[in-house]
Amino acid sequence: MGKNKLRKFAEMETFSNVIQCSATQTPDLTTPHTIAGNWHSDFFHNDNPIVLELGCGRGEYTVGLAQMFPDKNFVGIDIKGARIWAGARQACLDNMANVGFLRTNIEFLTRFFAHDEVSEIWITFPDPQMKKATKRLTSSYFMERYCNIMKDNGIVNLKTDSPFLYQYTLEMLKANSFPCLTNTPDLYHSDYTDPVLSLKTHYERQWLDRGMTIKYLRFMLPKQDTYIEPDVEIEKDTYRSYGRNYHTQNQSLNL
Repeated sequence: MGKNKLRKFAEMETFSNVIQCSATQTPDLTTPHTIAGNWHSDFFHNDNPIVLELGCGRGEYTVGLAQMFPDKNFVGIDIKGARIWAGARQACLDNMANVGFLRTNIEFLTRFFAHDEVSEIWITFPDPQMKKATKRLTSSYFMERYCNIMKDNGIVNLKTDSPFLYQYTLEMLKANSFPCLTNTPDLYHSDYTDPVLSLKTHYERQWLDRGMTIKYLRFMLPKQDTYIEPDVEIEKDTYRSYGRNYHTQNQSLNL
């Protein structure tokens, strides 16, 4: 491990706005963490709504949203400590009391949040996980986990460059009759306007630099006994992230 990462990890231990609990640090992930059910009283010290950013990376969205909405609390979640260091450090330097970061796997959300503790979720540019549905952050597998911690009809937001994940999520909404509040396949060339969507993550700027379109979905998540996994074939994406070999974008995807 490089010295820069070690320095960041050491500094993270001093941040009051970070909770670190990876699988290697805490093997028993079935027992609820002491913060579960106590985010309002013990962490934020207010009763404002709690909003999560899943796979927050460097925390650009977490911090940006917190600046826009001081009357809400925001928690950025990622397993990569060296990434969330940037957002956590900025929030500390700016004395932002409505920002927190949780270092853990997203699969373990129910260990860190109690029933009805979360009002809204943002999923910003996740890996589309085209090979395995249970790893997709908009799959029925994850909807069940979100349902356990969110208020009934809580809001889920998805921003993605991936035509595959966008279409898959639309099929998920259809299969489960989730109310869709916003649906745009080309956010920055549409009539839809919202100051929140002017925030751009590190990865979003990469996609825009490559001339790719950004898709946005905002939908409600009703509490249900079961969630149906869509049984459809969806065309796979034909490109990859920076730093990997990738094919020329298929013109049929209109990106």
